[in-house]
Amino acid sequence: MATQLNEALDASETDVDVDDETGMNTANDVILVEEELMLVSATTDDNTMTVTRGHSGTTAATHADNTLVRLAVGNANSDDDFVGWGDAANVTTPGAQIRFWSHDNFGEDIIINPRDGGLFYWDKTNGLGNRAVELSATSTYSGETSVPTIAKQVLVSDQDRHVIVFGCDGLGATSSATQGNGVQDPLLIRFASQENPVDFFPTATNTAGDLRLGGGSTFVQAVETKQQILVFTNKTLHAMKFIGPPFTFGLQELSKNITIMSPFSAIAVEDAVFWMGVDTFYVYSGGQTIQLPCTVKDKIFLDFNFAERDKVHVGLNSEFGEILWFYPSSAGTEIDKYVAYNYIEKVWYYGTLARQAWLDRGIRNLPQATGNQYLYNHEVGFDDDGSAMTSFIESASIDIGDGDKFVSLKQVIPDITFNGSTSVNPDVSFTMKSRNNPGANFNQTTQNTTQRSATSPVEQFTQKLDYRLRGRSFALRIDSTSLGTKYKLGTPRVDVREDGRR
Repeated sequence: MATQLNEALDASETDVDVDDETGMNTANDVILVEEELMLVSATTDDNTMTVTRGHSGTTAATHADNTLVRLAVGNANSDDDFVGWGDAANVTTPGAQIRFWSHDNFGEDIIINPRDGGLFYWDKTNGLGNRAVELSATSTYSGETSVPTIAKQVLVSDQDRHVIVFGCDGLGATSSATQGNGVQDPLLIRFASQENPVDFFPTATNTAGDLRLGGGSTFVQAVETKQQILVFTNKTLHAMKFIGPPFTFGLQELSKNITIMSPFSAIAVEDAVFWMGVDTFYVYSGGQTIQLPCTVKDKIFLDFNFAERDKVHVGLNSEFGEILWFYPSSAGTEIDKYVAYNYIEKVWYYGTLARQAWLDRGIRNLPQATGNQYLYNHEVGFDDDGSAMTSFIESASIDIGDGDKFVSLKQVIPDITFNGSTSVNPDVSFTMKSRNNPGANFNQTTQNTTQRSATSPVEQFTQKLDYRLRGRSFALRIDSTSLGTKYKLGTPRVDVREDGRR
C-alpha cells in the first residue's frame, strides 16, 4: 500500500501531509518514507498524520514533495511491506546499480528489458525511427494478460518460441488483467503462451505458465544452449527444459553452492556453459558442473575490484576458441583488464583491455566490441590500429630434476613460426632467465632475437640461440613489439648440462 507526500517535509516536522492516508492512519501504524520509518500516533486532519520521526533507529531526514510513502507495518490493514517480524521492508529503494539491458529476437522484432525494469517491444515494421513500446501496450499482438511490469531478464526460447521472463512480478488480480501485480519476486519465472509474447495468464487453451526457483535468494542470469536453458541464482544452477503440455517447461536443480560473479558472466559454447565465480571459474558440460583448473587464478582475483563486480561481462571469440572475461582491477572502478580461456588448447592468459561490451562474429565477419565510447572491429591484422602491440608468452620457473643441482644452459632451438605475418622480416625477442632458489630474483638474463629470413621454398628463421646461464631453475619469455608480426611458439629445445650442487 502506498501514497505520496503532498508537500515537502523537513527533518523536524511531525505532521505529515499525504495524498491519501487511507489504510495507513491507524495508531501504531509504521510508514516508510525513503529510508526513514515513522510511527503514526494520530490523524489530525484529512490526509494529515501525526508521527514520531526516526522510528526503530532510522534517521529523521528531509523529504521532497511527491516522495513515495509506503505502509511498512499495518495494524488495521495487513497490506503492508514487512513480511515478518524484524524483516526489512520489502520495497525498492534507490541504489547505485548500473543500468543493465537484456534483449532477444522474437522473429524480426526485439523484446527488451532493463534489469529490474519493465518489458518493451520493438517492431521492425515500424522502422528504425520508432522507439520500442511497453510490451503490454504493443499493437503488434492482442490478448494482453498479466504481462510482467518488472523483471531481471527476458529471453526467447528458440526451440519452442516462448517468451520467458525471469525475476518478475506475479499474475494480475484477474484473468483479464492486462499487467502483472507489480510485486517483484526475484525467484519467479513466467512464460507467455507459444507464439504470443503478451499472453501470460495460464488457461486450459494456452501454454503460458510459471515456475519458481527453489534455491538461492535471487535470480542472476539465464543462458540458452542447444538443448536447454541454464538458470543461475546466487547459489544454485538449474536446467529449464521444454517438456510440452500440460506443464510446458520443467525445472531441475543441477548444482548447489556455486557462485556467479555478475549477471553477464556466463556464456554458452555449443552445449557447454562457462562462467566466472567470485573466486574461481566453472563449466557445466555433459551433465556435470566442475571447477575449471586455472593457472592464473591468483593473478586475477587478488587484483579485483569486488565492489564493481556487476560490471564483469564475458565474450566469445570463436575464431580462436577464446572466452574472455572483462573485469575491473583493484586500481580502478571501470573495466580495464581481461582474462581469457582457450577452450581448444585449455590454456589461460590475461591482459589489459577496456571493453564494455563484446559481440562475436556472426552476421558480420569480425567480432565487435565497445570501449571509451568507440565501436571497434577486432581481429583486424596484428597491430593496434597502426601501432605495434606488445605481446608475450612467458613460462613459470622450470626446475631441472628435483632442483637440487645446478645446470648450465648453452643453446636453445627456438621453434617459432611467423606464418601469416605482414612484415617482411618479423622478429621476436627470446629471453632465458635463471635463478638459484624459489622466490629469489632471476640473477641472470640473456636475450636474443629470433627473426624470419626467408619464406620460400620453406619458412626459414633463426635456427639456434646461444646463451651462457647457470642456475637451479629457468624461465623463458618470448615477446614482440614489432609491426605486422604474427608468431606461434612450437616446442623449444634447450641444451642443458649438470654443473654441480653449488
